[in-house]
Amino acid sequence: MSQPYQPLTPEWWVKRLYDRLKVQRETFELYDAYYRGKPPRLPWLAEQSREEFSRLLSLSNSNYMGLVVDAMVERMSVEGFSIGDDLAADMPTWDIWQANNLDAASDQVLLEAAIGGCSFLLVAPPADGDQPVIYAEHPTQATVEYEPGSARRRRAAGLKVWQDDWTGKQMATLYLPDAVYKFESPNPTPGGVTEPRWEKREVRGERWPAKNPLGEVPLVEVANNPRLLTGGVSELADVIVVQDRINKTIADRLMTQDFGAFPQKWAKGFPEKDADGNENRIDVGRNRMITSEMAETQFGQFESAPLDPYSAAKREDVKDIASRTRTPAQYLLGEMSNVNGETLKASESGLVSKVRQRNRTAGDGLEDTMGLARRAGGLANGREVIETKWRNPEFRTEGELVDALTKMSTLHVPDEALWERWGASQVEIQRWKKMAEEQAARDPLGQLTQAAGRGLPDGAASGAAQPIGE
Repeated sequence: MSQPYQPLTPEWWVKRLYDRLKVQRETFELYDAYYRGKPPRLPWLAEQSREEFSRLLSLSNSNYMGLVVDAMVERMSVEGFSIGDDLAADMPTWDIWQANNLDAASDQVLLEAAIGGCSFLLVAPPADGDQPVIYAEHPTQATVEYEPGSARRRRAAGLKVWQDDWTGKQMATLYLPDAVYKFESPNPTPGGVTEPRWEKREVRGERWPAKNPLGEVPLVEVANNPRLLTGGVSELADVIVVQDRINKTIADRLMTQDFGAFPQKWAKGFPEKDADGNENRIDVGRNRMITSEMAETQFGQFESAPLDPYSAAKREDVKDIASRTRTPAQYLLGEMSNVNGETLKASESGLVSKVRQRNRTAGDGLEDTMGLARRAGGLANGREVIETKWRNPEFRTEGELVDALTKMSTLHVPDEALWERWGASQVEIQRWKKMAEEQAARDPLGQLTQAAGRGLPDGAASGAAQPIGE
């Protein structure tokens, strides 16, 4: 039996974080299976009938968990980052974001966090004078631990683990505030059956350990609706049992359709054989009539098993999912008719409120990431106040939106703010602003407006506007 490692040593951190990662991986894989519509728990059936009804069990799944997650994540879209007191989006920060393809990668990060409770972003210094590098990390391959008593704010260590396709070895990189340690395990552990034997991994041209130039753990957690002590929570945490109930109801309905939905016919006093000794068979068809020469023969059929109770039970369970996750019922039930705009807006108000709350918690991780990236890129020397700018999660018709923005403009709301509410990207806003300035420069009245906006002396502005002859 191996001796325990000395606390806070690199080997101690690797083992501790790897154990944490295994639990995190099991949790994620459970929720991910439900999100993909492949739940590991099949509807219950008696053991003796499970093989006979295996085909029906494979048809019993109706995936509502994917709808619950997608309905929320599709409304979470990052529009930019503001720095300090400047409410406008900071373009150098946005350039870092776009240089790392985070327009698309951030959707994946938010999606994985909504499924499993967390995902990660890894910041690396720029190479050869380029922008800082930001990697999206999957929750089955990365984890972090926080300093005790820091309310999950100060990261003590981070670990990235992956299987190398070229060598077949398991690789690990440990991130501490002052150094980066790289390890490898010579014994691959498929399924995590045995503990890996971590050994020092040397990379040509790099020191071991390498210095951490950022001075803090560069692996940042993006948590979904985190709790104070336990961290992020999956959007599916308390509704997978309802999904199991729905799958069971569908399995029962399918069996009823196979064995009870068609009326079972019966005959009484019908001879089993005819006069020639051949077996009597009754052929049923819409153009046939069943007759018998024996007066005592009777024909009839049993009542078919009703399917409506199964549909009603499923509908009630879907309503449970809708109310608990604040997903609009029309998304899950697929029913909407003669609904006016106000009713539709009210039905989506719960989802909009949830998205705004999730934006605040996910934004903490994104802001920490961009703060690290700005320091890595030489844009900041210390900590800054960074705020994530999110797209409005409300869906409005174009007419409603134009009417609202027109009313806001009467309150002297800046054009840039109105463009953001419209849904323009930061690149579009900068282009529109430049176009507006060029248009104003071609217009004498626009030049006067620009001069007044720059605070030129009254004489200079008024002199330019003096009527001819005065």
